[in-house]
Amino acid sequence: MAEPIHPAAIAHLPPFVTAPGETDVLFVAMAIFVVLAVIGIGVFYFKLHALPEQMAHSGQKVQFEIVAVLALIALFTHNHAFWIAGLLLALIPLPDFTTPLSSIAGSLERIAANAGPATPAPKREAPSPSTDQPAEQRGA
Repeated sequence: MAEPIHPAAIAHLPPFVTAPGETDVLFVAMAIFVVLAVIGIGVFYFKLHALPEQMAHSGQKVQFEIVAVLALIALFTHNHAFWIAGLLLALIPLPDFTTPLSSIAGSLERIAANAGPATPAPKREAPSPSTDQPAEQRGA
């Protein structure tokens, strides 16, 4: 036997209205949807925020570290200028200064090891004034 409807209620109730004591299916579905949407948006936000780091990962270590620091600063300060700077730095390849400098340093070390102690050059004697020049030209 069904319970009678309240006299002020309309005869046909919408399907989202539940009877007393029953589970509200629409509420449960919307709660699950909201939790999944918040988690999905958070994952998308962090993936987007890590984009400059992923782009700079194939570059040099120094460039990657600078981009990572800029991304962390942007994440904690919510200042998008740091994220844009990190993204631009990740897109621009930096010239490799360390390889030529380390090669120069290695070459200098090998030269210094092979040279040994330096010997002083023999002193040259000053040329003696020739006798065929007049005294005025010799500076006397």
